[in-house]
Amino acid sequence: MDEESRQSALDALKVLDTPPDERVDRITRLAQQIFGVPMVSVNLLDRDRQWRKSEIGLGVREVPRADAFCEATIAQTGTLVIEDAAQDAFYASNPFVLGDPHLRFYAGHPLQAPCGEHVGTLCMLDTEPRTLDASQRDLLKDLAVWVQTELAQQQELDHAAVVQRALTPRDLPQPAGYTVTAGSAPAGSVSGDFHDVRLRDDQLRITLADVMGKGTGAGIIASAVRASMRTAPERSLLTTVAEIDSILEHDIGDLHMFVTLFCADVDTRTGVVSYVDGGHSLSFILRADGTWEHLNSTGLPLAMGMGDAHGLGTVQLNPGDALMSCSDGLLDLLDLEDPFGQVDEILAEYGIDGAVKEALRRALAVKASDDVTVLVVRRDS
Repeated sequence: MDEESRQSALDALKVLDTPPDERVDRITRLAQQIFGVPMVSVNLLDRDRQWRKSEIGLGVREVPRADAFCEATIAQTGTLVIEDAAQDAFYASNPFVLGDPHLRFYAGHPLQAPCGEHVGTLCMLDTEPRTLDASQRDLLKDLAVWVQTELAQQQELDHAAVVQRALTPRDLPQPAGYTVTAGSAPAGSVSGDFHDVRLRDDQLRITLADVMGKGTGAGIIASAVRASMRTAPERSLLTTVAEIDSILEHDIGDLHMFVTLFCADVDTRTGVVSYVDGGHSLSFILRADGTWEHLNSTGLPLAMGMGDAHGLGTVQLNPGDALMSCSDGLLDLLDLEDPFGQVDEILAEYGIDGAVKEALRRALAVKASDDVTVLVVRRDS
């Protein structure tokens, strides 16, 4: 076993010292229920410690690696079973056998990193001697493979999330006389929402899109829409939306997925807003006098195969007015009997910039079931 390569593979997973993960905890609970043992653990063997990503019945997150039974497990390819440690010449003097928790039975299977390095174990333990037959050993192996798949999948999702965050506008343009605020809170690692804000001469182009569904697939489509919106920025809104609609219908039309989209050009000199709403219908003008004006949808969602089904709408943004757009995930956080009243209260308490941050904070705090994105352009003067 190449310890340096093994440790590098473990570090690359970026799992050590992370919070509990329900996907892994579920496997731990299942193993306990199937085998009827008091203790189950998903262990990762760090340089000088054994750290537990998930555990039942043990009560501590890490122990010295030198005394761990799993040290022997990662050195082999198959399942290690110790039916009675007190009668085993090698393990009888182990501190976990002689002292708390007075182990007698141990069964563990190695967990592999994506390139095959043994980085940890799924193990189960008992204070009474036990045996495992061939079918039970196979089942423990299957559960271990499930665990390592979840750990590797999380690494892939983390990488995707990093890339997606890099594509999110970090420095929003702030034209003279305007304040622009925006942000997203994904329901999972990768979001199916995206927003973009670009300033070209005196035209501020904003986009908010919501791909049906969540997760990696929706995130891939969202990235494709973002790239298409940024290509040839001199195109008109109608031309841009029509071309993206055609591309999506060709590429994903048979997947029965669709994209709702709101995009607008704000003339920063006059405050005239020209917009196309592809089935999104969640954009509003909050007037300076406190009234709300809904911007009607000018067409159906994209990728529905409806051809030139979008129109161009216009609205005037006066000093003190704010253009606000959100994804439908925000609706899950609002009182639907009086959503505007609730938003008014939040705006009064936090201001427009603070209200966007508060909405995203609440989405993360309650672990919203859908992606939440909010975009606001306020004309200050």
